[in-house]
Amino acid sequence: ITEGVSQFGNKNLTECRVEQPVCGPRTHLQRNIQRLTLLGKLPTARAPLRKHPEVVVLLRINQEAMKSFSEGDLEDCLLSEVDLRRQRISQSVEEVQKVVHQLTTEISHQDIRFQAMPYSDLYNRNIKVLAPSQFLVTVPVRGLAGYREARGQRWRYYTLQGGRLPCPLQAPEALQQWLEVEQFVKSLWQWRESDVSIEGDIVPAKVLQVFRKLVENAIRTCHLSGKVSMLAIRSAVWVAVETCVCQVELELVPVVEIPTTWSEKARWPRCLKRWPSPERVECIKSFGFNLLARSNYHWQLSFLQAEQVLLEQLDEDGGCRRKCFQVMRQLKEDVWCPGKRPVLTSHHLQTVLFWTCEKYPHSKDWQAFRKAFLRLVRKLHKCVSQHFLKHYFVPDSNLLQYANSGELDAVAQKLAFFLKDSQVSLP
Repeated sequence: ITEGVSQFGNKNLTECRVEQPVCGPRTHLQRNIQRLTLLGKLPTARAPLRKHPEVVVLLRINQEAMKSFSEGDLEDCLLSEVDLRRQRISQSVEEVQKVVHQLTTEISHQDIRFQAMPYSDLYNRNIKVLAPSQFLVTVPVRGLAGYREARGQRWRYYTLQGGRLPCPLQAPEALQQWLEVEQFVKSLWQWRESDVSIEGDIVPAKVLQVFRKLVENAIRTCHLSGKVSMLAIRSAVWVAVETCVCQVELELVPVVEIPTTWSEKARWPRCLKRWPSPERVECIKSFGFNLLARSNYHWQLSFLQAEQVLLEQLDEDGGCRRKCFQVMRQLKEDVWCPGKRPVLTSHHLQTVLFWTCEKYPHSKDWQAFRKAFLRLVRKLHKCVSQHFLKHYFVPDSNLLQYANSGELDAVAQKLAFFLKDSQVSLP
């Protein structure tokens, strides 16, 4: 995933602008926030900051501007931006839901292995907002029921074209696994067909190949060519959707939903951990897990619904965990890591939040917003600097393993700059 990062280059300071989502005249507070936001748009080169006189000038301007903030003003303004973000995202999600409903209804008519996704005004658990213009849409498959873990190991020697390999294929990583038709008590005969199966394995790359053709046909059949377009990304199915807010890119991923069963690879909860409570753990594990078609041979484990339940029930003790997460996400999108396909998504921030909640499980740890927020940012900075962020449920998996190193370093530089001057940046 790549990121569009703003740079000053040789521009004059007067040419640098920040888009304001608020209509009408700007208040003095909003103008100060605009100046503060410019601080995040630093040069991403590895050269020391002192070599960029524009940054020094901006810092001096913003230090003066921040003196006029009263206690809590910046927090209130950031939370106002969070509300505006929620409104914009809601508009995009509503339009995306309608498009996805049309496409999947047509796809389901063409191939019964894929489910139609109903349109709903309520929360849609199959749409995950990773960034304002980047959504993950999981499309459930049907005809696979009664999942059980594989009982025996066997070597795989096939190519995606069905040929024979002299050496076995690479074993799955921590967050991946093979998937055999025989692992299901009940299955449609179509899952044994050669268009998706090889030697008894349901192969993600072949499922994606079938699914991509169905999406392309559905766009034409539903007369959505003016609103929806396929993106040229071979390893996955991506489409761009024009909404009234902005163009949104969707990754459409076929998903095998495994309800009520918890993956053996997810060794959670960890011993002697006080967060979440044992009762909450059992509730979360009851939602099961998913298998996503996002690679060639191996299915990717996903815990989207369990994560959503964990996120929704954060602050029953009256803490500020959710507020900290929302403000961190806002600064990430506006300042630290903007762009259409950011190297860091909401899922990364959510994972940082979960690990921090586990390390600091007590209510008293989440009463003071400033202290709790800076603790989260320091954790994020450490993970980004080290290019290492453990998956919350499967800690053997590094969520930043395949991220662009240069982009991570650029974000780490911005986070370090923010933390160094946090007394200026937060009330």
